[in-house]
Amino acid sequence: MAKILLVEDDKNLAGTVQEWLEFEHYLVEWVETGIDALDMMKSYKYDVVVLDLTIPKMDGIEVCKHYRAQGGQSPILILTGRGTVPDKEVGFDAGADDYLTKPFHLKELSARIRALLRRPSTMSGEVLEAGDLALDIVSHRVTKGGEEIHLPRMEFALLEFLMRHKGQVFSAEALLDRVWTADSEKSPETIRTSVKKLRSKIDTKGQQSLIKNVHGVGYKLEE
Repeated sequence: MAKILLVEDDKNLAGTVQEWLEFEHYLVEWVETGIDALDMMKSYKYDVVVLDLTIPKMDGIEVCKHYRAQGGQSPILILTGRGTVPDKEVGFDAGADDYLTKPFHLKELSARIRALLRRPSTMSGEVLEAGDLALDIVSHRVTKGGEEIHLPRMEFALLEFLMRHKGQVFSAEALLDRVWTADSEKSPETIRTSVKKLRSKIDTKGQQSLIKNVHGVGYKLEE
């Protein structure tokens, strides 16, 4: 489940976009100003940033420039009413990856986000596998040995993240930053509880758990 930062000061538009993207199974965090956007982008890792240009305190072009200058790698999709070629050139030169002119159709927004997520530096593939466990990103289904497993939203998001990064160890704090939204109630106990629930649903009785504890470090998923 991709994590998206939405930067838009139009509350009505932001609410519509956030609702749509969450319906599409994305995790969405929303801020209104350029300063807040840059702070969030420094503190958290996002799979895509959807960035309006005309935002208060620091405009979208400056946000792009500062983020790229500091080594930020997340794809940036600019939303703007400025649709001329020179305007787009300025946006791309500042570090944007794509450009969508207002007004736009929500389905086109989704298509452009999917295109950004397919790039090698971000997410790839529609079905993730680990042994007989399969997670289909598009249909939002998890199966084990061909039988469907029903997972709540955050358990699905945690499993998807671990499957995308098989063999990599993440601390509880890193998982909270990468999977949970900033405004959610969370603590290391949140991770322990979620991992315990996931194990009860995806593990095979009598076999080692797919999700390993690395003592004093964190968690990883291994086949």
